[in-house]
Amino acid sequence: MIKLRDYQKDIIGKGVKQCLNRKWCYLSMEVRTGKTLTALGIAAGLGGASKRVVFVTKKKAIQSVESDVKLLNDPTIKVEVINYESLHKLDLEEHVDVWVLDEAHRLGGFPKPSKTSKQLIDMIHKDSSTIFLSGTPTPESGSQVFHQMYVLGDNSPFGKGNFYKWAKENVNVTKKNVGHGFPVNDYSDCIFKIDTLNFLSYSQKEAGFKNEIRETFLTIDLKPKTLEIIKTLKKDKIFRGNSDVILADTAAKEMQKIHQLTGGTCLLDESGKAIILDESKALFIKEHFAGDKIAIFYKFKKELELLQKHLDITTDIDEFNSTDKNIALQFVAGREGIKLNKADALVFYTIDFSATTYFQARDRMTTIDRKFSDVYYIISNTGFEKQIFNAVSKKKNFTTRFYDRAEISEEDNRPVQQTGLFRS
Repeated sequence: MIKLRDYQKDIIGKGVKQCLNRKWCYLSMEVRTGKTLTALGIAAGLGGASKRVVFVTKKKAIQSVESDVKLLNDPTIKVEVINYESLHKLDLEEHVDVWVLDEAHRLGGFPKPSKTSKQLIDMIHKDSSTIFLSGTPTPESGSQVFHQMYVLGDNSPFGKGNFYKWAKENVNVTKKNVGHGFPVNDYSDCIFKIDTLNFLSYSQKEAGFKNEIRETFLTIDLKPKTLEIIKTLKKDKIFRGNSDVILADTAAKEMQKIHQLTGGTCLLDESGKAIILDESKALFIKEHFAGDKIAIFYKFKKELELLQKHLDITTDIDEFNSTDKNIALQFVAGREGIKLNKADALVFYTIDFSATTYFQARDRMTTIDRKFSDVYYIISNTGFEKQIFNAVSKKKNFTTRFYDRAEISEEDNRPVQQTGLFRS
């Protein structure tokens, strides 16, 4: 049985008391401070033998959680590890004594509950204890707390009312424009004091981590034809190739298309086919990081194909840990629950629009023994990715409001040869 750290034992004691008193606790412990083992310790400390514990996490994190279950090796709990997408397969004929909801902030969508939140409220029994885990409980708005607590049903500190009723007293409701200027209610300005819920927090600094994240920007030149497409989209809102088109007829779509193009790929609008237009970033990574073992975060599926064309890459964490291969992970799949401490560096092929993704992904290499984590951002000469970074690093999602300020490079004004441009 693994020996827990003193702070973990202290949090376990507090968590047990909270679960006995109110049937839930929330561990808002930072990455690498041992949330999983602490949660399992709370489950084991709740009394009784052979308690059924259902640990819900992301698919890619299942093996890591199962390893921690073996490390703890506590015979008083029977732990089943399942991913959120497989909840419908769970056998509920036998009572679940303890639920552990990993990365619980994913349940926090508002103003309406997510499909997963609706599933869980029907699955969690009022006699069960629930342990929430997240290093970032409300990464974008305090309003994200409501539907996390919502899954508790009768045990929710907010009662059984809906979000709109709660928001009347706890949110400063404003207006925002969407689509073609249509105003809708904006519920993101939450005034509820989340600290009144007594989450059990612990930071890396408190745990003794001295890791410094060193961020470096590496700028590459996209091909002239890629720059020309971007300029045309900005000006005309459409680019016509020989056999297909790229549309940017709304601000959101323009932002998305340029995001794709800076990574060298694009989803065409008539055929729906994703194509590779520019291999500059992948070729740069191949040359610049030759001899290094790297973990690459990418955004769009076609970018993985492009990376695999030029680098020795796996998408499996076990193969990455046991071989000399590099690993490529899509942001949403790799930002949580995965340890990338075997990597010499993290490489952001592009940057996601989400501030949550930025902070979670860049911390994947952190361990208590590591002094430095090197994170590299491959930035194109459009200036677009740097604009995204300036938003997300300040804990702001990159939206059309930020995009309007982006500067598109004017370095090359030569016309692009369009003949056959969209043919494979």
